[in-house]
Amino acid sequence: MTSKQEQSPAAADIPSSVRNYIDGEWVAAEGDDVQPVVNPATGETLVDITYSNTETVDETVEKAAAAFDEWRATSPVERVQYLFDLKQELEDRQEDIAQALTREHGKTLAEARGEIRRGIENVEVAAGIPNMLREGSGNVEGIATNMDEHAVRQPLGVFTAITPFNFPAMIPLWFLPYAVATGNPFILKPSEKVPLSSQLIFEAIDAVNFPDGVVNLVNGGADTVNALLEHDDIAGVSFVGSTPVAQYIYETAAKHGKRVQAQGGAKNYAVATNSAELDQAVPNIIGSAYGNAGQRCLANDVLVGVGDVYDDLRAEVLDAIDDLTVGNGLDEETDVGPLITDESADRVLEMIDDAIDEGAELVVDGRDFEHPDYPEGYFLGPTLLEGVTTDMDIAQTEIFGPVMCLAKADDLDEAIEMVNSTEYGNASSLYTERGNEARKYRYEVDAGNIGINVGVCAPLGFFHFGGRKGSFFGDLHAQGEDAVNFYTDKTIEIQRWYS
Repeated sequence: MTSKQEQSPAAADIPSSVRNYIDGEWVAAEGDDVQPVVNPATGETLVDITYSNTETVDETVEKAAAAFDEWRATSPVERVQYLFDLKQELEDRQEDIAQALTREHGKTLAEARGEIRRGIENVEVAAGIPNMLREGSGNVEGIATNMDEHAVRQPLGVFTAITPFNFPAMIPLWFLPYAVATGNPFILKPSEKVPLSSQLIFEAIDAVNFPDGVVNLVNGGADTVNALLEHDDIAGVSFVGSTPVAQYIYETAAKHGKRVQAQGGAKNYAVATNSAELDQAVPNIIGSAYGNAGQRCLANDVLVGVGDVYDDLRAEVLDAIDDLTVGNGLDEETDVGPLITDESADRVLEMIDDAIDEGAELVVDGRDFEHPDYPEGYFLGPTLLEGVTTDMDIAQTEIFGPVMCLAKADDLDEAIEMVNSTEYGNASSLYTERGNEARKYRYEVDAGNIGINVGVCAPLGFFHFGGRKGSFFGDLHAQGEDAVNFYTDKTIEIQRWYS
């Protein structure tokens, strides 16, 4: 592994403050808790964030609720015109958003640009809401004498989304476009670690001139979240984050009568058989495990080699790791950026040490990596553990860092047992050139997102984002048709006319 000195393009300006956006206006957050937002590559404070108090949440929900009747009465065809404008605003600002995202999160510019592209994709899909609403309705003429029956989709009220640090530009756009396109006002509460991306996205929203109260932004921490979860005028909550918090969000919001979709953590396995095209598979595997510094719920951090492919697979993985460059994400040469916080790095280091204590062999050691130009950065070099078995904690617990585990299986049946051994069911990938192996894998693996020769099996916006077991709490997922179902309810109309 190597490190590079920063060779970044001219850095774009980032917001000088973190503000709320309420009822069509930028306003300073009010609260007693103020925290720094830190660039994890350099350790420098970018800006301070004030956590909004309960009174601010109450005001935001009140303004959003007041906007509901008029927004609901707005034609879906008219609503999506705002999304067409928003798409263009985001396109025009995507490089500025990407640079802010890299500075607050640490991911590479290429990763940041790709993330924004996926977010814009959801705006594009949501712009098709008029047709999606039609497909979700129904009509039966003459169901009884002089009687017709219809199903009509209707919006429900104010929705909120509580989004994580690892994809601060993409994940809010899993929710926001669909909520407003279906006729619901919306409140975003982004991660307090990475608020700058949302500031720039809301500058684009402000330029679009949505009606006041339709789209809102509230910054804050746990108290802000709880105020949203418990508020009587919130109809539904979306969340992405760790499994313990997802379960808490689900239980708390549901107890208060709200719809909930809560995406939790993951423990994803990739499996390679002896038919896999390793020259194609290994770069894909490396990107999945070490991209975004391993901080994504679709990272395959356990790689299982089936049968006699193991030795060749191991050798090629080692060569690929050696070519990875660790550094500041603003450097175009960087492959692996820093972890989000010093605490996150310490947690991953502890997991590595525990795995060694349990019997795993440390083949590539990234624990002592120090970048010569960024001594204050939260860097961890790509790490590889071998001899990992499913009874080890590191084979069962989400790592969320640039660490991959190697494991062996005698056959595909044993590999599938390993994949299904965890409490999670988010994603898994198989590398094979045999159709029968692919079909067996798709049929037997208990995961909501499955990739065949695809390492990061992130669904396009036309499809919902899957997740099972401890990876998802709720019934309806983000994106696609599930999003339409989540943000609306079907009213059944039965009509009889006597003359």
